[in-house]
Amino acid sequence: MDPPSPFLNHLRGVSTPARAYAAQAQRAVAQRCAPAGRPEAALLERHQRALHGLAWIATTVEAIRCAADWAERLLQQGRLTRGEELAITVGIGEYLAQLGGGVPMSQNEIFRPAELDIELAAAALVSDEHARWFLGQGKLPETRRALVDHLLDGRGIAETSFDADLDTIREQYRRFAAKEITPHAHAWHLANALIPDALVAQLADLGTFGICIGTEYGGLGLGKRAMCIVTEELSRAWIATGSLGTRSEIAGDLIGSAGTPAQKAQWLPKLASGEVLPTAVFTEPDTGSDLASLKTRATQADDGGWRIDGNKTWITHAARTDLMTLLARTEPGSVDHNGLSMFLAAKPRGSDALPFPAQGMSGSEIHVLGYRGMKEYDIAFDGFEADSDALLGGVRGQGFRQLMQTFEGARIQTAARAIGVAWRAYDLAMQYAQDRKQFGGPIVRFPRVSDKLAMMVAETVLARELTHHAADEKDKGHRCDIEAGMAKLLAARVAWSNADTGLQIHGGNGYALEFEISRVLCDARILNIFEGAAEIQAQVIGRGLLSRAR
Repeated sequence: MDPPSPFLNHLRGVSTPARAYAAQAQRAVAQRCAPAGRPEAALLERHQRALHGLAWIATTVEAIRCAADWAERLLQQGRLTRGEELAITVGIGEYLAQLGGGVPMSQNEIFRPAELDIELAAAALVSDEHARWFLGQGKLPETRRALVDHLLDGRGIAETSFDADLDTIREQYRRFAAKEITPHAHAWHLANALIPDALVAQLADLGTFGICIGTEYGGLGLGKRAMCIVTEELSRAWIATGSLGTRSEIAGDLIGSAGTPAQKAQWLPKLASGEVLPTAVFTEPDTGSDLASLKTRATQADDGGWRIDGNKTWITHAARTDLMTLLARTEPGSVDHNGLSMFLAAKPRGSDALPFPAQGMSGSEIHVLGYRGMKEYDIAFDGFEADSDALLGGVRGQGFRQLMQTFEGARIQTAARAIGVAWRAYDLAMQYAQDRKQFGGPIVRFPRVSDKLAMMVAETVLARELTHHAADEKDKGHRCDIEAGMAKLLAARVAWSNADTGLQIHGGNGYALEFEISRVLCDARILNIFEGAAEIQAQVIGRGLLSRAR
């Protein structure tokens, strides 16, 4: 029997030293933030950089582990090719180098081992025989060049979900997106046009809005992995179409987990079919991620109905929707999340001429760089009326807790959107690098260009596998706030990096509005902000790791 290849030998051993290093980092942060075993709020704030550094270290290690597990599964099914070996070697080699030297938390924030006094642990990691192999092979120009040559030959990187039905879904949505979305997306973006109604109807016919809604309510009941695949393919064409399902995802999760039987029967079939399009109405001016400080009020009238008063902002797709999942304060005198309630507030669908026809509700568009197609709005409520049965679950004061139950799915879906955007940036950059001729040949032959392309692919693969792992955990019914946060944290960084790198490969043309990469850059930038900014994700991950360790 032939001995395992060096790649396979080291692949099977590299996760152990990486996880040992993450454990050492966690112990160092726990000493600072949880000296008595329980994380302390004041210490978490004082040592926020260390806490977030831990989050990035743990996320990087988990991405390495997920990539290694993916390659092992490919091997077991006889699908592992030289392309996957090269992509993983480049990606794991780079991420190990970051762990040993400094993990980028943002463009100007590098978290280094010395900040936790774990230089010896970092040295042990990069000295491990398995890590050394990836560090050595991953940094070689020949490795990166071989990966790009593999891709230039038309041999891609495996995308299987190890499930024939899910792979068929991916192909179905890829064909649909290539025909109905990709050729038109940039023109729609430049015109700041809404996603055409006809396209929304086609997406509904495909079952896009009911992927995770149970079959008993007319949905497909396929779970979060399927949702990720659909979202990736639609976002690869245009982030707006990949994002259209986010609001249905949030509303479906809210109603499915906390709604009354009557609310489920009323709304879930209509959400699944696309008859009802929802919008999430949570954020307020000056509150941002501090949802517990919301001021919008819901007051119960004598007839049992509700009066809504207050202001909301950054409400996506607010005009052309029929249902608002709306978070408001119902408990007089409350100042924290305990006084918040969630409402299923019906509204009439608006038009271009009259975006907000409901009495007691007005709004204005927020003009944005990218992420167009649904539009963003400021909304003012002044005596807006919601029905007596609009209170989610029929219970007051539970809105914040109900919303927290949906964040895992929403963040996994956002990570999938980021993966789609990252792939589109790569697609455009690779094509341009082949088409653009300079100094006697295509620019893809220059090492600095091919190096960029290789890293774009490698990082996207690692982020994708981390995202799919989070989806699998959710589908198993496991708590996965940390996994979802990790997926969103890394995938958003990769999407922005790929978009920025893709524009650089385009050179001056990339800065021209007529080139699609300019739109992808603007679309990618929002991913680090919405559904919890990168800093919020790092806080969730870091605190969660310390709390789970107790």
